[in-house]
Parts: sequence; structure tokens; C-alpha cells
Amino acid sequence: MSSNLFFFAEKERDDQSPCDYFNGNWVHDKLGPLYNGTTCGTIKDGQNCVTHGRPEFGYLYWRWKPKQCHLPRFEPNIFLQLIKNKHLAFVGDSMARNQLESLLCMLATTSTPNLTYEDGEENKFRRWHFPNHNANISVYWSPFLVNGTEKSNSVPYNKLYLDHVDEKWAGELDQIDMIVLSVGHWFLHPAVYLEGETVLGCHYCPGLNHTEIGFYDVLRKALKITLKTIVERRAEKGNGIEVIVTTFSPAHFEGDWDKAGACPKIKPYKEGEKQLEAMDVQMRKVGLDEVEAAKVNAKKLSGFRLEALDVTKLSFLRPDGHPGPYMNPFPLANGVSEHVQNDCVHWCLPGPIDTWNEIFLQLIKRWEGQSWREE
Repeated sequence: MSSNLFFFAEKERDDQSPCDYFNGNWVHDKLGPLYNGTTCGTIKDGQNCVTHGRPEFGYLYWRWKPKQCHLPRFEPNIFLQLIKNKHLAFVGDSMARNQLESLLCMLATTSTPNLTYEDGEENKFRRWHFPNHNANISVYWSPFLVNGTEKSNSVPYNKLYLDHVDEKWAGELDQIDMIVLSVGHWFLHPAVYLEGETVLGCHYCPGLNHTEIGFYDVLRKALKITLKTIVERRAEKGNGIEVIVTTFSPAHFEGDWDKAGACPKIKPYKEGEKQLEAMDVQMRKVGLDEVEAAKVNAKKLSGFRLEALDVTKLSFLRPDGHPGPYMNPFPLANGVSEHVQNDCVHWCLPGPIDTWNEIFLQLIKRWEGQSWREE
């Protein structure tokens, strides 16, 4: 029997209980990534670290090893088979886009997608089609998931309406079979929070005479109404949907953001070397809590599947995986200038974020169980 005929031909663990893919450590990997910065055309320039001149490549040769089991390398053919005749949507902020582009690059090693839609606004809304599998993968820019107005030069704070989801993505829910939600970092910015026309409070809005309230509760409200809306709208249609909530991805700034060494590490943290910060812990907890609450609320909905993609710890251990100054091409070619813009939030492609999609694939496999066969 082929090792790919059944997903669980091998035991995940000796006692056959589900593998905890999120508890482990990073180990050296001689094989490296499936793709490079020139083999797929979907990487945003700012995350294309190799082509932007990053001089050391050690960050490409680490692999996530769960403590209890084995995490298989990504299998693009199997992923495409699992989303055959489906529409997979990534919804959220630039971390959703980062994960999407990683996935597209890995899938492109076996099947080239066709870009079928783009809105021209910084590629915030795009769709690709894989003709051999009749599969569509989209990205929807929605940094709050709920309805909101982003800050601008004239208005230096976001406005979030916590009683309504953003219809830019929710209006197409009936066309989506699987959805990945990924938000967090935009909730740290100055903002005013409303329900209808009633101001609930704000985060860091001096001079506006609003009550300061924490962004943890705001993120919780946004996730709660998002998951509630997905469940209710799909229940009305009489069909389910598969939902993944990607947890918060920690940043790794050290000192000033505009210094060349803002995220200078070139190796992962060893276990116990550094602990998750309080904010990262709380942001992760909000995501996990709301997933569990939504599971309870959706028990009676046929075909509704929901899981957290808990990337917080494994991402926290990779301070070496960000573009840093290489968000711009060859930033140090003429020496180190006084001010160098850094990106210590997003991830190089290829890079640690590819692991998110390796685990994503395993979660989909687990949903399908032993009934799925490779064609």
C-alpha cells in the first residue's frame, strides 16, 4: 500500500491520540525549503529576502519537530487534491497574505496557478485558479474582520464597528468552502471602537475624550462576531464550512525599528532561552478561546469544522526568520546608514511561515480522516 493512500496508515502517536503539532522545537534540516525566491511570482518584494540580498541562508535550514510525533514535509499534490472543486479564502491582514503567498509558492512547485482576479489596490484582493483541480485560492484584505475604517494622514486612528463584520469578505461567504482567518497586529494601533453610532471607547486616542479600553477585549469581540456570522449564514444555506483561525504571530524587534540590528538574530531560540511576552500570550489566548466557544455554538451545524492553527509559540522561537532591513533591496550595499527601515513582523519567503502551511495540511487531513484517498 502506498504511504499516501491513507492519511493515517501510520500512527500519529503510539496511543493513536491526535498529534499536538504546536508543541516542539526547531531542528537543523539539510533539505531546506521546497521553493526559492525566483520560482514563484507571488511573493511580495518586501518578503523576498534572498533576492533582496540577505547574505546568510542559515534561516532556511531549520525544521519544526513536534515533541510527540512527526510533521511531514508539505505535499502539494495532496493539498490540491483536498481542495479540489473548492474555494479556499485567506481573510485578514498582511499576515494572512504572508501565509497565502507561502502556500501558493509551495503549490506552484507542482501546479502553476492562474491569477484570475486582482483589484489593483496594492494586491489586497486577489484570486488564483488551479485548473487541474478546479480549485480557487483567494485573499481578502480585512485587518479587523469587522467593519472598519483604516487610519490615514488626516485621521491618525482606526475606527472599528464591532457589531458588523466586513462585507468585503462576508458578502461572498456563500462562495467559500474553506476560510483562514488571520488578524492581530492592526488591533495594536490607535483606534476608536463603536457599536452602531455609540462609542464604546478607544485605544491610545489622547485628545478625543473617550474611555481607554483594552484591545484584547476588542479582538475577542471581533473574532466572536466573525465566527458567529460565519456559522449563522452557512446554517441558513443548510451547508457547513471549514474554518481555520491562525493565532497571533509575535514580532521580534530589538531596540529601535530604524536601526540595522532591529531583529539581528540568525538562529532560532533554544527551548527555555526566552519566554513568550505577556501580550503575545494574551493575543494567542483570545484566538484559542474564541475557537473553542464557537465550536460549542456550532455543534448542530452539519459540515461545520473549526480549528485553531496555533502558530504563536513556533513563530516566537524564530527571531531569525524576518526580512529585517532586507525588506528593501540590498539596504547595506553602501554601508550601514543611520536609519534603516526594518520588518521584524512579517516572514521571509521561503521561511518559517512555510511550517504554518505544513501544519494546515495536517489539520485538513485529520478532518478528512481515513475516508480520503489520493486519486
